[in-house]
Order: sequence, then C-alpha cells, then structure tokens
Amino acid sequence: MTDLSPVQGATPSANDRPLRDVAIKLEASFLAEMLKTAGLGKTPDAFGGGAGEDQFASFLVHEQARALAERGGIGLAETIFNALKGK
Repeated sequence: MTDLSPVQGATPSANDRPLRDVAIKLEASFLAEMLKTAGLGKTPDAFGGGAGEDQFASFLVHEQARALAERGGIGLAETIFNALKGK
C-alpha cells in the first residue's frame, strides 16, 4: 500500500489508515489531471496505437498518478491528511 511516514512525534493509528488512503486517492486524482494537461497519454499523430490506445490511455495515466501519490507524490496527500486529522 502506501508508506507515507507519520508526522514526527506522532504515533500511527489504525484509525488513520482510511483517512490516509482517501488523501492519497485525492492526490492521485489531482496528479492524473496534471499529467493529462502535460500531455501524458496523448496519442502521437504518426504511428499511434489507434482507437485501443486512445481508450486505455486514461487508465495508464491514472495508474502512473496513483504510483506517484503512493510514493510521496508532491506532498499533497500528507498535507490533506494532516488538515483532516486536525479536525
């Protein structure tokens, strides 16, 4: 799953896991949109993979974004987690 380290001095709790997972999913969605905007997953004009590549490109972008988020991403998940945990 994920290996985001908790805030120093804080003890990780089993109750924190669902909240952390949701924060990671939110960061992954954000990163997927950023990657799409950057042109990742866009079919090249020449020698593209056709309709099949177009249909599955979004899945590839989403999985790449999820992998980024699970490995720390841009720190958005940790910020969201800490903000929600404080409430």
